[in-house]
Amino acid sequence: MQTFLKSLSLHHGYLAGFLSCVALLAAAYYFEYALYLEPCPLCMVQRLATLAIGLGCLAAFIARQRENKPASWTLRIALIFTLLSAIGGVWVADHHVWLQNLPPEDVPACGPGFDYLIETLPLSELIGVMLRGNGNCADVSWSFVGLTMPEWTRLWFIGYTLAAAFALFRVWPRRR
Repeated sequence: MQTFLKSLSLHHGYLAGFLSCVALLAAAYYFEYALYLEPCPLCMVQRLATLAIGLGCLAAFIARQRENKPASWTLRIALIFTLLSAIGGVWVADHHVWLQNLPPEDVPACGPGFDYLIETLPLSELIGVMLRGNGNCADVSWSFVGLTMPEWTRLWFIGYTLAAAFALFRVWPRRR
């Protein structure tokens, strides 16, 4: 077991990050299409953050550092992109959790469905509505072990943030 752990390198982590994002997105679509849980605007933004993190991990895996060579700028840019996407995901999930914990009288009014918003709003307004969330985002429709879906995604995003920061620290050249 110890030999296996020593054989793991950062590029295994990049692949694990990509595959875990694929699994999270598959779970989100399972909840939507098999369990009929309608995603709110903040859920959709969290899906986009997960997709961005997955693409960043895939780019880092492809551009991974080769034996005894310095890390390429492509790898560093992929890790910075992944880190920024994960930090954005933490912020959105945290906002979503905040909305869910508001007293009922402070919850913003429910808005129209996501499909309607895409069809009717210009992109700048759509982004604003998605980032603010609405009363639909305050509904708790699923929980596991006492944590709601945005609380779980926040934990994943924190993990991705820490992993991307660690990888970036490891590949960034240091002055000697």
